[in-house]
Amino acid sequence: MTAVVLALLAAGAYVGATWRCRSPWPLARTASWLAGVAAAAVAVAGPMGAHGDLRAHMAGHLLLGMAAPLLLVLAAPVTLALRALPPAEARRLARLLRTAPLRWLADPLVAVPLNAAGLWLLYGTGLHGALAHSPVLSAGVSAHVLVAGYLATASVLAVDPAPHRRGVGVRALALAGGAAAHDVLAKVLYAHPPAGTVGAEEGARLMYDGGTVLTLLTAAVLWRRWYTSREAVRAAAQPA
Repeated sequence: MTAVVLALLAAGAYVGATWRCRSPWPLARTASWLAGVAAAAVAVAGPMGAHGDLRAHMAGHLLLGMAAPLLLVLAAPVTLALRALPPAEARRLARLLRTAPLRWLADPLVAVPLNAAGLWLLYGTGLHGALAHSPVLSAGVSAHVLVAGYLATASVLAVDPAPHRRGVGVRALALAGGAAAHDVLAKVLYAHPPAGTVGAEEGARLMYDGGTVLTLLTAAVLWRRWYTSREAVRAAAQPA
């Protein structure tokens, strides 16, 4: 129930911001946000809680940690906030985004390794087994998976404005490194599944195959954004 309430609040806040936006807001971005919020809510309310069934749990992980962040990032929520807020509050938000901690978390060389490290900590230690006995810990881990996935995806795709943005080559390398860490973890889980779980081999394969598909989708978005930006620069450089 809590996940549903939070999802409704997030959806309502975003839609309300589109109404206050000082310029027309693309419907596709609103649809992406709503789809991302729905994916996160479904994951938290359902498969993420199936700690004893690694197949179901990994389906939840892919939804919450990869699919939902990709959809939420494509919705450009920071850009929307900067356009919807009153000028004074928008300037405060812009100053906040330039603070050292947020600049650090927005760096793909930080955000992507932190996301991967969190997954290794979750599945490579006894933490995963402890989730079944602590609803508070389970909720905290779910929140971490979503936030860490969002920060990693946002740092790679750079849809929203960010100070000192890394070049596309660095962001692509960070994405590849994160994918490699994800794939190696899936293979480790296949060979050494967490104690007390069922469907470990199927869950590990789902983690590997599903993670590969979602990484390729993210890479495709990154390439498209780079290509579109390059073509725009070329067009601007053409003589009138």
